[in-house]
Amino acid sequence: MANMTPMRIAASNIARWRKDPVAFVREEFGVEPDAWQADFLHDYNGNPRVAAKACKGPGKTTVLAWCMWHFLVCYAHSKVVATSISGANLKDGLWSELAKWQQRSEFLKAAFTWRAERIVNNDHPETWFMSARQWSQSANKEQQANTLAGLHADFIMFVIDEAGGVPDAVMAAAEAALANAGTEVNPNAIAKLLIAGNPTHLNGPLYRACTTEASQWKVIEITGDPDSPKRSPRINIDWARKQIKAWGADNSWVLVNVFGKFPPSSINALLGPDDVEAAMKRVIAPTAYNRSAKILGVDVALQGDDRTVIAPRQGLVAFKPKVLRLAEPKLIAGQVATAIKTFDPDGVFIDNTGGWGSGVISWLTDWGYNVTPVGFAEKAMNDRYANKRSEIHHELAYWTKGGGCLPDIPELKEELCAQTYTHKKDKLIMTEKDQIKEIIHRSPDLADAYALTFSYPVAKRDPLAAQKAQDAVNYDPIRQNYGDYNPTSQQKVDDYNPLG
Repeated sequence: MANMTPMRIAASNIARWRKDPVAFVREEFGVEPDAWQADFLHDYNGNPRVAAKACKGPGKTTVLAWCMWHFLVCYAHSKVVATSISGANLKDGLWSELAKWQQRSEFLKAAFTWRAERIVNNDHPETWFMSARQWSQSANKEQQANTLAGLHADFIMFVIDEAGGVPDAVMAAAEAALANAGTEVNPNAIAKLLIAGNPTHLNGPLYRACTTEASQWKVIEITGDPDSPKRSPRINIDWARKQIKAWGADNSWVLVNVFGKFPPSSINALLGPDDVEAAMKRVIAPTAYNRSAKILGVDVALQGDDRTVIAPRQGLVAFKPKVLRLAEPKLIAGQVATAIKTFDPDGVFIDNTGGWGSGVISWLTDWGYNVTPVGFAEKAMNDRYANKRSEIHHELAYWTKGGGCLPDIPELKEELCAQTYTHKKDKLIMTEKDQIKEIIHRSPDLADAYALTFSYPVAKRDPLAAQKAQDAVNYDPIRQNYGDYNPTSQQKVDDYNPLG
């Protein structure tokens, strides 16, 4: 036994620990995990992607450190890479936590060496290690993506602490590793991605894992709710009750720090994820909208990565859009003309901000179509708004919260939740489109197209026409206008695309 390395001495335990990470924590660190921490350890062991959406101070950094040590010990020549919202946060938080727990284990102290940016296996320091990586706030997306790049191993794990504010680009290399693990080329490879943080941001990796990409993740919700049986015992229950009493259970600060929930919106956001989610799940009967005016909103893009979007809406229903990537105004105009023929709108509003839509508008006018140009910078009808763009996005938000039905499109949800406003003297003004583009890494073309349908009031050309026809020949306005589609009150209207 004297000549055996620490790893050989632990060999009999490693096979068992690999299946039971809770046993590893108990035996090596001499502690009993909280109930949610035990759940997290089991879920990390059985899922490639695990996200922890946490209240303030429940011990999430601790459980991440336990998982990292477990993976490093149980998989030979494994590589674990960690990053956080900043280099200082990584150093003072997760990396310091790893050192703390190593000191609790004689085995880990003998088998591994802790360094400021690397923890290595003493027998195989070049191929068996944990690495601390930092990303630059000022870096572009390609540079940020390199934060977790350049690593290859049969057993690899990426850990992102305080993931709420980490750019999506940092996740790129980790996602690539997961895509390659367990394939025919390397069927025995194991790759894992763990992220954790407070739900402070309504975009980014943690938000996506809990909303638009929830089907791909095992999400652990960690709460300090004094009335929850699964609450973290590390949150002082009296403190939690005082915060709720002082600020209210619906207060954004309380939602994030006590309950571990995303706030309904950021402080200056028009819509929160719950608002948009409700509108996308809403069920509405045709009688609630089929006597309302039909409107098309067209956001025109002629170059770059931006898209032209044709968005149809009738009253309380916004139908699925048509998304185009065309650079020729005549071709775009042709697609808009086809949409007009198909949908038969009472009004068509086309974005002409900066003159981008002028060519499209000119062709449509020449062909005899009645369309209305809209400039985002032009004067609003309501004096409380600084410009037309601010007005139409506020109108879209009021409509969404007031019973509107949106198509279930993840990109649209992200774009709507990213729309923020501020005050310019005594007027409300939206955050510039370019700033939104920096946040979500694309132009909010879908959101702008639907907002355009609120540019000006539109009256139905003959509000009684459909009823007259129905009375005369048992006419079905939905079937006649929309082919064979005839939704019942139990169907979601976004199952239908009126533009084909």
